[in-house]
Amino acid sequence: MLTLAKALNTGLRTAMEDDPKVVVMGEDVGKLGGVFRITDGLLADFGEERVIDTPLAESAIIGTAIGLAMRGFRPVCEIQFDGFVYPAFDQIVTQLAKMHYRTQGRVRLPVTVRIPFGGGIGAVEHHSESPEAYFCHTAGLKVVTCSNPVDAHTMIRQAVATDDPVIFFEPKRRYWDKADVETGLPLSAAIPLHVSQVVRTGDDATLVAYGPMVRTCLDAATVMAEEGRELEVIDLRTLSPLDLSPVLTSVRRTGRLVVVHEAPSNVSLSAEIAARVTETAFYSLEAPVLRVTGYDTPYPPSRLEEHYLPDVDRVLDAVDRSFKY
Repeated sequence: MLTLAKALNTGLRTAMEDDPKVVVMGEDVGKLGGVFRITDGLLADFGEERVIDTPLAESAIIGTAIGLAMRGFRPVCEIQFDGFVYPAFDQIVTQLAKMHYRTQGRVRLPVTVRIPFGGGIGAVEHHSESPEAYFCHTAGLKVVTCSNPVDAHTMIRQAVATDDPVIFFEPKRRYWDKADVETGLPLSAAIPLHVSQVVRTGDDATLVAYGPMVRTCLDAATVMAEEGRELEVIDLRTLSPLDLSPVLTSVRRTGRLVVVHEAPSNVSLSAEIAARVTETAFYSLEAPVLRVTGYDTPYPPSRLEEHYLPDVDRVLDAVDRSFKY
C-alpha cells in the first residue's frame, strides 16, 4: 500500500534511475524533500547535481529548466503550491509552450512542471487554487492530473518521458489516500497518459471529474446506489488534450451528465466539456449538462473552504436536478 505522495516519490525515483538526464529542481526539494515530502530521499540517492534546491524564484526555475532541456536534460520542476505558479506564468506560456512551434519542430522541451493544486487542507491564501484552465487554454502544453496512487506512480513517469512540456497537477488533499501500487509495471503496460478512464460503471447518469473530485464523485455514486440509481464515474486524467470518447459513449447511454471540479465555473473545463458534449451528443441528452464547481470568487479563508468546495451533497443535488427534467 502506498499513499499518493509516496507513489509520486517512487515514480520520480524510477524515472531518475531509468534516465540519467532527468533532474529534479525547485524550492526545498533537496534537503527538505519538498513541503509534502514528494522528493524525500532523492537528494541522498542522486546527489546535488540532479536534485537541485533553487532560490525562491519560480520564473528562474522554469527559465533554467528551459535552458537545461535545450541541452538534452529532462527537468522536473516543482512549484511548491498552486498559487506560486503565477510568477512563472510568463516563462511557461511565452517560452515553454511555444519553443517547439517557433523552431518548426527542431527544438523540443521535455519539461515536467509539478503543481500541487486544490483546496481542502486548511491552508492560507495562495495555497489552495485551481489554475488548470489557464494552462489548458495555452497551445503547446499538455496538462494532466492524477486522482489516485496507481495513476500517480505511472503518470509522473509517463510525463517525464514525454518530449513535450507537461503541466502535472497533483491533488494535494489526496496525497494521503492509499492503494496497492505495482511499482515495477513497465510503462508499455500502463494506461496511456492522455486517456480518460471509467472508474465506476452505471446506466442512470454520468459524473465526470478529475483530480481531487474523482473520489468525491465516487462517494456520491455510492450514496446514490443505495437509492437504486447507478452513476457512471469518469476520471478525465488528461485535461489537455481532452479525451472525451468515454464521456460521449457514457452520455449516449445514460442521457445525463454532471461535470464536477474545484475551479470556478466561469470559462472553465466544465464549460468546455458541456459545449463539446452538447455539440456532439445533443440528441442523446435527457437533461442539460449540469456543473458542480467552486464559486466565481477568490478562494476563501480556510474556515470557509467547506462552503466553497464541491462536496457529495452538492453533487447529489445536481444529479437530482438532472432527473427532474
